[in-house]
Amino acid sequence: MKSYCIKKYGAPLERVDTDTPVPKGDEVLLAVVGCGVCHSDLHIWEGYFKLGGGRKSDLSGIHQLPFTLGHEITGTVKALGPTASEVREGDNVVVYPWIGCGECSDCQSGQEQLCNYPKNLGINLAGGYATHVIVPHGRYLLNIGNLASELAATYACSGLTAYGALKKLKSKAEGAHLVIIGAGGVGLAAVKIVKAMMQIKTVVVDINPVKLEAAAAAGAEHIINFNDSDARKQLYQLTGGVRAIVDFVGSDETVNFAFGVLGTGGHLVIVGLFGGAAKLPTPMFPLKNLTLMGSYVGSLEEMNELMSMVSAGKIDPLPVLKRPLDQANNTLRDLEKGNIVGRVVLTP
Repeated sequence: MKSYCIKKYGAPLERVDTDTPVPKGDEVLLAVVGCGVCHSDLHIWEGYFKLGGGRKSDLSGIHQLPFTLGHEITGTVKALGPTASEVREGDNVVVYPWIGCGECSDCQSGQEQLCNYPKNLGINLAGGYATHVIVPHGRYLLNIGNLASELAATYACSGLTAYGALKKLKSKAEGAHLVIIGAGGVGLAAVKIVKAMMQIKTVVVDINPVKLEAAAAAGAEHIINFNDSDARKQLYQLTGGVRAIVDFVGSDETVNFAFGVLGTGGHLVIVGLFGGAAKLPTPMFPLKNLTLMGSYVGSLEEMNELMSMVSAGKIDPLPVLKRPLDQANNTLRDLEKGNIVGRVVLTP
């Protein structure tokens, strides 16, 4: 088995060759067909999240190095543990990677992605920057049928993250305008998914003209450059005060911008993990009846809902570029520089 692993945080990933693992108990062994490269991979690779003011959230304690990144995984079932169920050898599947302990109240309520003792693939357990990966149970594997594996991989994080956030805003945004901040892989996925969820006009805000054009091509009715001196005025003229914003960047600059354009009764959902610390005027929360919330990926149930919509042809595909697995380092660097439009999927 070949993997590209973190051996030192912030240093280039290194190829590691090991014996292919044998699944035990309920485990399932997949031969990886594709693994998406996500912006959160950058934080794990660096070993921290930025908390603003020079503070960092240290991630190094959750890994034993070398560690294999990658949580947007598709593959073919190669072997089953003695008690494994729900899949068969040869099945083509996408992995739900947001796996919990299975015992806490969050897990018992179907919200494994919120578990305080996570077993997330590519974050806590070895992921898909490899030729093979072990999945703890067959229930986390969704059959993709004839769907292209590289596209299916993107729904495990970028698609699911967008879907989970949009569900939180549906009642507020329906029939009005939805503002999407960030036209990266998750933001573009949101533009496509929202069309299958509600009647709405989307406004996409970004600093990159190429990504803004990609958002327009994906179906956004309006695009605004974040760096325009009158960006807030443009939004107000379009909406009269925004009722629903989802921030797929999550920097102090984007949160402050979003807060400044919320209308009375507005909702802001923060998804992105870029980092920083925003200072917000607290009197405006009650005076304008504002709601600020976070959203972290989505549940297994939501993943099944999303894949049902995909299978029914309700969601137009996201632009996906395939690269060989040995291009993992170059891809992370390109993502870091903002040079990727859509999603890149590594193929062993």
